[in-house]
Amino acid sequence: MGGFNSFVKLFMPKDRVFYSLFEDVAANLVEMGEVLNELVTTNDLSIRKDKVHLIERLEHKNDDYTHRIFVELGQNFITPFDREDIHYLAATLDDVADYIHGSAKRIDLYKVYELNDSIRKLAELISLGVAELFKAIHELRDMKNMRNITDACVKINSLENHADDIYDMAIADLFDTETNAAELIKMREIYQALEIATDKCEDCANVIETIIIKYA
Repeated sequence: MGGFNSFVKLFMPKDRVFYSLFEDVAANLVEMGEVLNELVTTNDLSIRKDKVHLIERLEHKNDDYTHRIFVELGQNFITPFDREDIHYLAATLDDVADYIHGSAKRIDLYKVYELNDSIRKLAELISLGVAELFKAIHELRDMKNMRNITDACVKINSLENHADDIYDMAIADLFDTETNAAELIKMREIYQALEIATDKCEDCANVIETIIIKYA
């Protein structure tokens, strides 16, 4: 029996690595959301520049985690849940990081000095969304508190709906008030990148819901 137990132990830790990596990604996204919030609430351009660079570093870190998940997926034939779900969750979490980074980069590149309430509100919704993802992903490890996972996913869906409304109003307002075509294009691109980040949070929540339906 001892031989069988050590044989089991040989494989057990390998599938646990996915939980750790997803938790690392989620923690990294929470930090990116917080830095984005700090970026949009300051008009000090040098502080803003620092925040953009920090988001860029965190985005690279996220790429490393995502790469490690894909490497583990290629090497392990034992996984905690379906391989395609692991792949899709890793890819959609990476998309969230990309769009947070994309938003920050555009604010910096386009030299948008005056950031409005719509931008601040969208950044806040992203930050709240990744915080809920963090909660849900931490519960995946033992799946004891299914209610916590579904609650987090429901919140992410409602945050995304709220972001849609803010985006629609911001775009309508932009076309009503902005007469400079270049400014209009810049602002629309920033709004879009922020709104897509909330969409990607919802995509992540949908994958998590798929996983718990299969394993509940």
